[in-house]
Amino acid sequence: MAPLSFTCDYCEGAHPKILQRMLETNMIQTPGYGEDPFCASAREKIRQAAACPDADVFFLVGGTQTNATVIDSMLRGYEGVIAAVSGHIAVHESGAIEFGGHKVITLPAVEGKLQAAEIEKYLKIFHADEAKDHMVLPGMVYISFPTEYGTIYSRSELEAIRAVCKEYDIPLFIDGARLGYGLQSPACDLSLPDIASLCDVFYIGGTKVGAFCGEAVVFPRGNAPSHFFTTVKQHGALLAKGRLLGLQFDELFTDGLYFEISRNAIEKAMQLKQLFISKGIPLYIDSPTNQQFPIMTQEDLAPLKDKVLYEVWETLPDGRLVTRFATSWATSEEQIERLASLL
Repeated sequence: MAPLSFTCDYCEGAHPKILQRMLETNMIQTPGYGEDPFCASAREKIRQAAACPDADVFFLVGGTQTNATVIDSMLRGYEGVIAAVSGHIAVHESGAIEFGGHKVITLPAVEGKLQAAEIEKYLKIFHADEAKDHMVLPGMVYISFPTEYGTIYSRSELEAIRAVCKEYDIPLFIDGARLGYGLQSPACDLSLPDIASLCDVFYIGGTKVGAFCGEAVVFPRGNAPSHFFTTVKQHGALLAKGRLLGLQFDELFTDGLYFEISRNAIEKAMQLKQLFISKGIPLYIDSPTNQQFPIMTQEDLAPLKDKVLYEVWETLPDGRLVTRFATSWATSEEQIERLASLL
């Protein structure tokens, strides 16, 4: 029997409805680069779901390319982007942002989340510095929803960050690689239209939420930077067969499928959380989304060897390991039960 994998939320291929739609439309000839009817339909469905009828919507191939493209398109050469010290662009993207010429300015975070007061403090000190012209100008704030620790921003937290960005006239960018999982968490008090109204640009993750690949970048007020399409291509984020991305999002945003399958990941993650608690295994953080972080000893992990795949997030001073177990849109009851029997 193949080992169970809880390493990430994109271990599976794609949702069966997407596979079926691809098969049904496979021989239809369409223009390339996103100029096809599938992309057009998906754009309109996303605009409706996010309640932003004037939005510019683009389909890019993956998360790292999306982050690098959006940030590069909205910053000038002398500007950098503020992110949490644990933020994805600061830790897990191999310096892609810096490779594009923009410094990632990291600030302390609380459970993976940037704090409005911390951002405001940094900006205030920066602009009061007489030597600021010799420094990288903070030109954007980046957050991920959920964060790398599975936590989510509340409406009040997001509104506070938005207010600081407005005060200093810099855009707010929300990385939504796992957006569906954040929005479907019982702890979330935000909707997709709320997300759209509280930022300047965000993206809806497909790769981690039921699609083979692809992310939908949304500029909610039709505020895409000039020549954004060209910038996408420069960053290798444009798919010639753009229909493959558009079709997937068209299906995901038909009859609420995106949110329905996101709920499955949350339900299974809550079962996972209760499983660890019932076994006396402490949690590093109380994550309300699909990423759970049990603190495991080597003794705890021994029965899982060669049978369960997971990630080690960090090693604590006492030698115990902070591990990450991620559920997905496809995680089943059987998988949870198999893990329970091994633990």
